[in-house]
Amino acid sequence: MTTDAQRDELLKSIWHAFTSLDVDQSGKVSKSQLKVLSHNLYTVMKIPHDNTALENHFKDDDEGPVSTQGYMPYLSEFILAKVPPELDRQDFNRMCWTLSSRKNMDQTPLVISNEDAFKIWCIFNFLSEDKYPLVIVPEEMEYFLSKLTEAMGGSWVEERFEDFKLQLSSAQRSLSVWELINLVGSGSFSKGIDRQTLSMGINEVYLELILDVLKQGYMMKKGHKRKNWTERWFVLKPDTISYYVGEDLANQKGDIMLNKLSSVESLPDRDGKKCLFLIKSPQKSFEISASDKKKKQEWMQAVQTCVTLLRQNRPAPHCEARQRRRELRQKLQAEQEELERRMRELQVANEAKQVELENMRKALEEAAASAAEEERRRLQTQTELQDRYKLDLEKEKTVRQQMEQQVAQQSSELEQYLQRVRELEDMYNQLENALEDERRVRQDEEVVRRLQERLLEEEASKRAELEKIHLRQQMAISETEAQKQELEKERQAKEEALQAAMAQLEQLEKERQGALEQYQTVMRTLEDATNNTRTWKHKVAEHEGLLRLIQPGSKEQRLITNWGPAAFSEGELSQREKNWQEMKKQSTQAQ
Repeated sequence: MTTDAQRDELLKSIWHAFTSLDVDQSGKVSKSQLKVLSHNLYTVMKIPHDNTALENHFKDDDEGPVSTQGYMPYLSEFILAKVPPELDRQDFNRMCWTLSSRKNMDQTPLVISNEDAFKIWCIFNFLSEDKYPLVIVPEEMEYFLSKLTEAMGGSWVEERFEDFKLQLSSAQRSLSVWELINLVGSGSFSKGIDRQTLSMGINEVYLELILDVLKQGYMMKKGHKRKNWTERWFVLKPDTISYYVGEDLANQKGDIMLNKLSSVESLPDRDGKKCLFLIKSPQKSFEISASDKKKKQEWMQAVQTCVTLLRQNRPAPHCEARQRRRELRQKLQAEQEELERRMRELQVANEAKQVELENMRKALEEAAASAAEEERRRLQTQTELQDRYKLDLEKEKTVRQQMEQQVAQQSSELEQYLQRVRELEDMYNQLENALEDERRVRQDEEVVRRLQERLLEEEASKRAELEKIHLRQQMAISETEAQKQELEKERQAKEEALQAAMAQLEQLEKERQGALEQYQTVMRTLEDATNNTRTWKHKVAEHEGLLRLIQPGSKEQRLITNWGPAAFSEGELSQREKNWQEMKKQSTQAQ
């Protein structure tokens, strides 16, 4: 064991003694008690007493009790630094056990003796973590209890220990030394086993883990002087094999020192002795006889294992196994801490992502609200434009009706003039041409009227199409936000179609204006024809006196023409035609 490792093991026992002196559990011990503890450590470790250093370090002042941190400098400099190599670890442990057990051992009756409790206390110090306060983790508890079960000749039931671990709270995943002693002493893991067997099992584990006893048992040894065979109790440790008269270890007869040059080899049976093997050490060789071949093989294997460890400068198997378990726990703990660190980083990243997503959501909501407000304003503007357009259409319709009334009135007046003109007879050739022109103008007017009706129908169809497009836009607006982009494209397409329709409406408006201008042109032509007719009527009145004053009509049924009621009846028309024919014949004869 290295100096640092030995120092750590000694500190564990001293820590138990120190905490036992801490009556009020404040983490501090009075200076007078620390003087007594230091004096006992000097004595049990066989270190020369340094009373001057002791008095100077613990001289009375106003600082009060001393904590473990305050006691550690003195402990390291004046005690642990002077530990002799031949320190009796058992006496040292018993002194620390005596100080700590008086205060901490419960009065609850246990199935183990005080000696067994001391051995469990030593095993706890060996298996506990190098952290204070000292505790034993579940993995080391399982290791100890399994070895104890095997030492008692039982079989380890892992499920029972798993149930015990489940009973431990999440905050308390380990046990103190006194809890471990109560656990073993209560018999929870040794049901059906008597006290003696339990005590022997504890002793066997204690010998292996604390006293480094790797194997022990009776064998025959051949003497070097008398060459006789004597039965001895052999105890194998990592660097020595001690042999005693009996297993009580009261009378030691010698040691077989092992080192890197030692070896073990099998010997043939001879002199009536069987199962022979030879242990070679630098000083001398020893012939050993086991009771059977199995024991022989076990001892040879154990000795060879010790030699191999010495050659490789490796500690005892149980120390090496403990170190591997600690390294594995440290690795797992580091991996767990790394995993927790990564989880924290992921959590921080996730929280940041959540904040970012929340900001994006708020931005999207604001953008959606802004888009909805913009859409509402656009729809309001569009509605206002549509209302204004409807008002313009109503005004235009009113104007058109007024124009139609004026045209109807003018047509009625023209009809009256034309009916008067029909009363003229011979001098109406030029007037007939004027009337023919008037008929052509009327036909043009009919064409213009039909064109205007067609334009109005097209305008109505376009307006219906605009109404449908407007309804589709409103339906597209009410759909889900997830389809907004696609609907936005469709809306743009529909707006382009609407703009195209508006352009067509503007084109139709231009065409209507052109038709209106044509209609006005026709009206001017009609007015010119009317003026011409009026001129011809005056000429006829002046030259021939054929213009007849308009008198109240007869009660006969009036002739209805395309321009309204005629100025004379059908009989009068027939009479006038006859008179005109006669006048025409007379004129022809006169010529």
